[in-house]
Amino acid sequence: MPARLVVLVSGTGSTLQALLDAAADPSYGAVVVAVGADRGGCGGLRRAEAAGVPTFVCRVHDHDERAAWDRALADRCAEFRPDLVVSAGFMKLAGPAFLDRFGGRFVNSHPALLPAFPGMYGPRDALSHGVKVSGCTLFLVDAGVDTGPIIAQRPVDVIDDDDEHSLHERIKVVEREMLVATVGRMLREGYRVSGRKVTIP
Repeated sequence: MPARLVVLVSGTGSTLQALLDAAADPSYGAVVVAVGADRGGCGGLRRAEAAGVPTFVCRVHDHDERAAWDRALADRCAEFRPDLVVSAGFMKLAGPAFLDRFGGRFVNSHPALLPAFPGMYGPRDALSHGVKVSGCTLFLVDAGVDTGPIIAQRPVDVIDDDDEHSLHERIKVVEREMLVATVGRMLREGYRVSGRKVTIP
């Protein structure tokens, strides 16, 4: 049986679409069984609905406190029995309840070569620092901000006339390909976590 993916989105869903396209090939070894969002009406939800994938929305402001939202998000994801949860542009930080349920099975990507330049502005911070090579990182989410064990990284050269937008757009292309390829390998071949080291056989 193919592995089960729940994908979390907040925006246009370009990475989700790449996963949906890959999963359409049985050799990928995984299917997207649900797509969740932190807000209604986003492009990612529309892409999922067009593909016939179940969707759900879990808004922070629909709950009395952030911890209640975190528990609700974990419960909604758990309904679909995922082997892996993928953050694909999901703009909320998961809390303890979610990580208790999905720790070691929740992946995210970042548009910089971690541990350098974590946070919301990776490409901008990399440019400000004057780096010659930036890139992207896929990692297992932990309680910190972009601090989890690294699964994969890809470099992207910085061009002399790059601005934040141009660099970020080039990184996004590589980031999507890295995420889709690596998630497929993790689910087909398995993976091991030993401290901060993640190994795919």
